[in-house]
Amino acid sequence: MTQTDAPARPVTIITGASRGIGAAIAERLAIDGHDLVITYRARRHEADAVARRCEASGSRVLLLQVDLADLDAAATVVPSSIAEFGRVTGLVNNAGVTGRIGGFLDAPIDESERLFRVNVLAPIVLTRAAIAHMAVDRGGAGGSIVNISSGAAHSGAPDTYIPYAMSKAALNALTTGASKEFGPVGVRVNTVSPGTTRTEIHAEAGRPNAPDERAPRIPMRRPGEPHEIAGAVAYLFSADASYTTGAEIRVAGGN
Repeated sequence: MTQTDAPARPVTIITGASRGIGAAIAERLAIDGHDLVITYRARRHEADAVARRCEASGSRVLLLQVDLADLDAAATVVPSSIAEFGRVTGLVNNAGVTGRIGGFLDAPIDESERLFRVNVLAPIVLTRAAIAHMAVDRGGAGGSIVNISSGAAHSGAPDTYIPYAMSKAALNALTTGASKEFGPVGVRVNTVSPGTTRTEIHAEAGRPNAPDERAPRIPMRRPGEPHEIAGAVAYLFSADASYTTGAEIRVAGGN
C-alpha cells in the first residue's frame, strides 16, 4: 500500500480535554490512531502537555482555546477543525461544569445559566455542526458522536447539584433523539456516563475530597479513574461498536 492509498486517519474533536477525563480520552484515542482537536478554556500549559503526549503517540493535534459558554465561539470549533484536517469523523462532548455543591434553593441562577450554556447549548451547537458535516445525505462520510454525561442524570443529585443533573439528563435526551434521527444517514450518537471519578471537578465545586467521601456508597467501594472512562469512549469509536447507537454506557462502579 502506498502512502496515498493508506486509509485516512479519523479526526476527532474533544471538548474540555486539557485535563481529567477529557485528557484521558485524548491520550487513549491518540493511541488508537486518531488525529485530534482539543479545546480548552484557560489552562494552555496543561493543554500543551496533553497535545505533546498525543503527538508522541503519532497524532496530529490542533489546540483551540474556546469558552464554550460563548456560543458564537463554540460555533467556530467544527469549521476550524475541518479547515485544519479537511474533515471531522468524531466528536466528544466532554466539557462541563457542575456549579457549587449545595442545596437546590441555594444555587445561583446565573451560575445555572452558565452551566446550561456549557453543558447543553454548546453540545447542541457542536453536534449540529458535526452532523451537518458527517451525514451521508449531505455529502459526508458518516461519523460518531459521544456525549459525556453523568450518573447524576439518573439520581437527580439531591443536596449536591440538581441543575448539573438536569443538564446531563438533557444531554442524554440529545443522544436518544439524535441517534434515531441521524442513524439513517450514517451518524452514530452514544453516551458514556461516569460515576464519581477522581478529577479536579470536585475541588472546583467546593468539595475536593468528594470522591473518597462517596467511595463507601459505591458498590466497588472506590471512585473511578479517568482512564476507565476513556476506555468506554474508545470502544464507541471502534469498529466493534459499528452497530451501537443510542446507547448509554454507565462507568460508575455499580451505581
